[in-house]
Amino acid sequence: MTTTAPQPEHLDVVIVGAGLSGIGAAYRLQTECPGRSYAVLEARDAMGGTWDLFRYPGIRSDSDMFTLGYPFKPWREAKSIADGPSILSYIRRTAAEYGIDERIRYRTKVVSADFSTRTARWTLTLDVRDETGRTEQRTLTCDFLYTCAGYYDYEQGHDPVFPGVESFGGTVVHPQFWPEDLDYRDKRVVVVGSGATAVTLVPSMAEDAARVTMLQRSPTWISPVPGRDRIADGIRAVLPADLAHRLLRAKNIAFTTGFYQFCRRWPKAASKLLTRLSTRALKDPEAVDEHFTPSYRPWDQRLCAVPDADLFRAIRGGRAEVVTDHIESFVPEGIRLRSGRVLEADVVVTATGLRLLAFGGITPHVDGRAVELSEQFVWRGAMLTGVPNFAMCIGYTNASWTLRADLSSRLVCKVLQLMDRQGYAAVVPAPDRKLAERPLLDLDSGYVRRSIDAFPRQGDRWPWRMRQNYPLDAMATLRGDLAGDLSVTPRSAVRSGSTVEAAG
Repeated sequence: MTTTAPQPEHLDVVIVGAGLSGIGAAYRLQTECPGRSYAVLEARDAMGGTWDLFRYPGIRSDSDMFTLGYPFKPWREAKSIADGPSILSYIRRTAAEYGIDERIRYRTKVVSADFSTRTARWTLTLDVRDETGRTEQRTLTCDFLYTCAGYYDYEQGHDPVFPGVESFGGTVVHPQFWPEDLDYRDKRVVVVGSGATAVTLVPSMAEDAARVTMLQRSPTWISPVPGRDRIADGIRAVLPADLAHRLLRAKNIAFTTGFYQFCRRWPKAASKLLTRLSTRALKDPEAVDEHFTPSYRPWDQRLCAVPDADLFRAIRGGRAEVVTDHIESFVPEGIRLRSGRVLEADVVVTATGLRLLAFGGITPHVDGRAVELSEQFVWRGAMLTGVPNFAMCIGYTNASWTLRADLSSRLVCKVLQLMDRQGYAAVVPAPDRKLAERPLLDLDSGYVRRSIDAFPRQGDRWPWRMRQNYPLDAMATLRGDLAGDLSVTPRSAVRSGSTVEAAG
């Protein structure tokens, strides 16, 4: 006897990740492709991604909210550089306003993804966890898979092994896993690191700690920025919210793009400008020369922004200090440096960076074979060679993440519209054999160097290059011809996946 086997649930599109990018992707999909069924799969218990996961003191954006926020949802709060809880609330409000929260499936982790060229469908294996912690494995199929999980490993950060750490008599914490009950009031704190997390932690913890020391191996470029945009206040006071948001977004895009280009084209002049700003804020030229004048050019690594110069004010006020030295070992009372100095500490925060993880840990398979990501190229900043009906969402490194994330989501919608018009079942970028290979992220930061070899590559020219230029990307992504770069499979050439027979 022949019976019809039960079919897994099928959706047109699956979005992985319910953070800032995933919520934005869902809005674009339901607005520009309203006939498509979709769901947002979130491995954690709550939406918000980075802004829900990270709970360390002072967590905030390092980009202005007029560009980090969604173009379709004006940012209405006073601060341009916003704290983490405010950003999380903004994400939640957006999801609720557009009904996206009803499409999110929490505690649902994609553990494998396999595309069949025979049926032009993805088969996703999911670990679905209930509220008691029990996990059940399920299967879901979809036509198009869009990963919006960023490129950070949410389950573990970069945590180097320090000699003698087991002898330390105090508490060691990593910002990614901040203990809710950590009490550092009136205690001595050492923050190891000098990146965006460290420069956020130091002034925030200095408000309550006895003293906070930022210990860095080498200086980082740090720029004071206004925490509140006075021009924005004036514009929002006289113009409707939507119009004001568009104008402010355009203003800030122009500024960040121009400043980045200035840094890359005239690095000596940019270095002098940043040094002058730091000196004005710290009022100590010798300290700026020792601790805030890196050997690398501005934007070889990501530039750290400090709103209202709060880090420099904490140092100037004597509540914090910066030490540039190397760790020799931990000792019971703190950290011994190569110079011989011992930094006494009750709490050590290892702000030593994040780990990169492509696609939230999903390794795409095609017809049962794992795709070697390092051999693939990224097309228009979103789709990959060798992986049909698949896109990833990666933001800018030199500007607000959401600027590129929103372009990627709009590109996905344009590709889906093209598939509908032309009757395509599958599309995949066709590689250009003459491409020169480059790392996906053009930064010399430690967290990038440690993991970037496992990621896809970018090429040396558009549409295979990940340009750090929003105006150019916007024009090319939204107006350029897509079909010429794609290898396509018509619907007539694939076998329907709707009926599977099993003998019994």
